[in-house]
Amino acid sequence: MSSRSTPRSTATVRTPVRVGVLGLGAIAQTAHLPVLAAMRGVQIAALCDNDLAKARTLATRYGVRDVCGDVDELLELSALDAVIVCTPNHLHEVHVLSALRAGRHVLCERPVAVQARGVERALAAATKAGRVLMVANTERFRADAQGLDAIVRKGDLGAFRGVRAGVYRHRATLAPWRHRRDEAGGGALLELGLPLLDLAGWFTDFPRVERVAVTLQRGRGANAVEEAAIVLIECKGGFTVTLDLQSAYVGTEERWWFELLGATGSARLAPLRVAREVRGRIVDASPSGAATRDSATVQSHRAALAHFVAAVRGDVVAEPPTDQVRLHKLIDLIYASADRGTEWRG
Repeated sequence: MSSRSTPRSTATVRTPVRVGVLGLGAIAQTAHLPVLAAMRGVQIAALCDNDLAKARTLATRYGVRDVCGDVDELLELSALDAVIVCTPNHLHEVHVLSALRAGRHVLCERPVAVQARGVERALAAATKAGRVLMVANTERFRADAQGLDAIVRKGDLGAFRGVRAGVYRHRATLAPWRHRRDEAGGGALLELGLPLLDLAGWFTDFPRVERVAVTLQRGRGANAVEEAAIVLIECKGGFTVTLDLQSAYVGTEERWWFELLGATGSARLAPLRVAREVRGRIVDASPSGAATRDSATVQSHRAALAHFVAAVRGDVVAEPPTDQVRLHKLIDLIYASADRGTEWRG
């Protein structure tokens, strides 16, 4: 029988999604590039960074043909479907807007903009261009967070009462821009707290904010970002969120925690542990499952990138990240309260 009469499945010959990576700092090197290089149906088509020597070195390592020194040069490439934005925070908005206007799909490392108005502009640009815009809120894609999401959807924890979360991170050797507020947009609150607030909102869609109290401890200099933050958020109905954040922690080990409190149960991440009240007794209702060998960073980026590629292909519905406007309005409110030195009441 002729081979023409037995066509191969089109699923095996789909054109790869051609991706350009813009900004080749730590997150690009530790997560995006190794994950993308291992993904089927994806081609790293171009690398872009103002440090051309670094870009060429990485291009050689990953077999990438095109190397660019600026975003305009990158977007002039015709063989490019999507752009992953990993540049410094204050450049995210302009790079997202440029890529969308050039007709490219975009995955942006958080934050998509340093203020809520910038997020609104990015959303409007994505709608006008008819392209996917996704924010790399990778904590949502953690295996334990996905497990908790399933529990939340079943209502196993009862009415939500609050979230208790925090990060204690050792002082790290960071790119200089991360220490400057006008370029980073913020320090411990934006870098460590925003992902926790995003998780809280994703799980609970917490109600209208009525009160915000915050204390920030900034580094030296008027333009320095904060190295620590304590935040209390009170919402309608008594739901509360507290954050305890340290980006220059002096201690034996770093910590990350997230706990969701409900009327009939509670759950915490890293790893997922669930407790429920049954007939007046507290029982361990934690799900069982094999732990991944990968770090949470690599595992969550792999899942997030797979979702983005599927959205670009049209295999899954790409929901616009409209919830990021509300999230950033809350972040803006917290910073404004800290700058005034008074709590905010709505």
